[in-house]
Amino acid sequence: MTTTPSPLTPNPESSAEVSAPRRLEWWETQQLERQGCSAADWSRVLVAPGSDLSRIRNVRFEGSVSVGVIREAELRDALIADSVVGDDATVRCVPGGVRGAIVGPRAVIDNVARVEFEPEAPCGVGLQVSVLDETGSRPVVIYPGLSAQMACLMARRPVWLAKAPDVIADAFLSTRVMPHEIGEGAVVRDSGPLLNVSVGREVRIEGAQRLANGSVVNNAAPGRALAFVGAGVDAEGFIFEDATVDSGAIVRNCYVGQGATLARGASAHDSLFFANCTLENGEACALFGGPYSVSMHKASLLIGCQTSFMNAGSATNQSNHMYKLGPVHWGILERGVKTSSNSYLMLGAKIGAFSLLMGSHKTHPDSSEFPFSYLFGDERGATVVVPGAMLRSCGLLRDEKKWPTRDRRLKRRLPLFDRITFDVLNPYTVDSMLRALDTIGELLSRPADDDLFIRYKGMKFSRAALERARYLYELAVAKYLSMRLPEGEFPESDGEEAEDWVDVAGQLMPRSVLETALTTMTPGHIEEIFSQAFEAYRDLELLWIARRFTPDRRPSAARIAVGAEDFDRMVEEDRNEYLENLSRETKMLDL
Repeated sequence: MTTTPSPLTPNPESSAEVSAPRRLEWWETQQLERQGCSAADWSRVLVAPGSDLSRIRNVRFEGSVSVGVIREAELRDALIADSVVGDDATVRCVPGGVRGAIVGPRAVIDNVARVEFEPEAPCGVGLQVSVLDETGSRPVVIYPGLSAQMACLMARRPVWLAKAPDVIADAFLSTRVMPHEIGEGAVVRDSGPLLNVSVGREVRIEGAQRLANGSVVNNAAPGRALAFVGAGVDAEGFIFEDATVDSGAIVRNCYVGQGATLARGASAHDSLFFANCTLENGEACALFGGPYSVSMHKASLLIGCQTSFMNAGSATNQSNHMYKLGPVHWGILERGVKTSSNSYLMLGAKIGAFSLLMGSHKTHPDSSEFPFSYLFGDERGATVVVPGAMLRSCGLLRDEKKWPTRDRRLKRRLPLFDRITFDVLNPYTVDSMLRALDTIGELLSRPADDDLFIRYKGMKFSRAALERARYLYELAVAKYLSMRLPEGEFPESDGEEAEDWVDVAGQLMPRSVLETALTTMTPGHIEEIFSQAFEAYRDLELLWIARRFTPDRRPSAARIAVGAEDFDRMVEEDRNEYLENLSRETKMLDL
C-alpha cells in the first residue's frame, strides 16, 4: 500500500495544514523553558508567528514538531514528538505523548493516555473481516466508503473476489488511505491510548477505554457529524464510518457503517454492520448485518449469518459449529425476518423473507420459497411452517413506512453508500410467492405422513396451512399489482422471459445486474452499476411485471381490485383485533 505521508510534510488535501511556521528566537525558547517546556533540539521546533507562547506550558518536544497559530487553545502537560499541531489545536494532559500525528486546526486532545501513529500504519484500511464463515474463506476487505452491496459480493462470491485483485490491490486501497490525523475540529477527551487510529473531521471520542488500528470517519456536512465513540469502548481493527460506538462496546475486526449503533456492552468481532443497524447488549460473531438489522437484548448471539431489516428477540441464538471441521456453517435470514425470544437456529439454514422464527430449529430448513411465514420449532427441533401467515399482520406494511423515517443518515448531507429498497412487496418476494403457489399445488397432491404433516426441504406443513397459504399469497400478489398498476393495465411485454431478482444486502435488482457487476474488476465501476440499477428500480420492476405476468396469466383489473380489497380488509381486521385485545389488557391493568 502507498505509504502515509510524513506528518511533517504539508499535505494539500489535509485539513490540518498549518500557517507558515518558523524557528523560535532565543528569547522565545527561554520563555518556554521558564514555563516548564523542554526540547532535545529547539532548532527542530517550529511555531507559527503570532502565537501566544504563554499558552504553551509543561510541554516536552521531541524530534521535528511544527505548531500553528495558538491564540485561544493551549498546549500543556504533554509530550509532543514528530508531529504537526494545527492552528488553535489543544493538546492537554497527554502523559504518553502525541507521536507521529497531524493534529488538525481547532482539534482537542485532552486527558488522553497517548496518541501515537507508527510509520505506514493502515489504520484499519485493507483489513480482512472473516464474515459468515469464521475460518476466513469468505473475507471482506474493509475500507472507507464500503457499501453493503460491495461487501456482499466479497462475502457471497469468494471465488469472484479471488479473481478480482483490484478490490484489494494497492492501487485501489491507496485511494482510501486514512491520514495519521486527529482531524479539524475533532475532540478526543478522557480516553485511554489511541494507537494508529485516524480520527476524522469533527469526530468526538469521549471516554474510550482503548482504540487501536482503526479509523473513525465523518462524511457529514460541517456541524452534522454522526461519528462518535463513547465511554468504555474497546476496539481494535475497525472502521467506524458515520457510526456511533458507545457505552462499553467491545469491537474486534469490524466495519460499522453509516447510521449504525453499537452500544450498551455489545460485543462484536469479524462482523459488518451497515446502514442503521443497532446492536446493544448482545454479541455478534461473523455477522453480515445488512441495513436495519437490530438486536437489543442480552444473551442474544447473532453468528455466521446474513441479515437485513431483521429484529432479534431476546436470547436469539444461532449455532455454526458442529465440532467436526470447525465453525464452517453459515446461513441467511432474508430481509425482514423476526425472531422470538429464545429462538434457536442451527446453521446452515435459509429463512424466507419477512418470516417469524420461533422455538428451536435443528433440521437446516430452507424456507426461502415461502416468504411471510410463521416457523415453529417442535419438541424435536423440526421446523413446522405456516406459510403466508405474516401477511395478515398489520405491522408488516407499517414496517415499510417506518424504516425510511428512521434513517439516521438523513439530514446529515452525506453520501449514502448503502442502497436500500424498502418495499415489502417487490419482485423478489412476489416471485417467491408465485413459485410457492406452484409448490403448494404439488405438495397438496401428496398424501400426508402418519403424523398428518407433509414434509419438504427439512420442513413440515399441515394440509390446512398450505390451503390457507394459497389464498393469502393470491391476495398479496393482487395487492402488489394494485399498488404498481393503479389503472389495472399491464405494461406491454417484449416477449422475453422474466428473469430472477436478487436481494443484494438490502438492494433489489435483476440477476443480470449482479452478473454484470461480477464481470467487472473495478470497484468504482461496480458501484456505478449498482447505483444505475437503484435509480432504475421502478422501470426495471415494471419490465419484470410485464414479463412475469404473461398475457395468459394476467388477472383482470376487477380480480386485482377485489383481491387488494380483501387484503386490506384482512389487515384492517388484524389491526382492530389487536387494538381490542390491547384495550382489554389495558383495562385489566387499570389501577
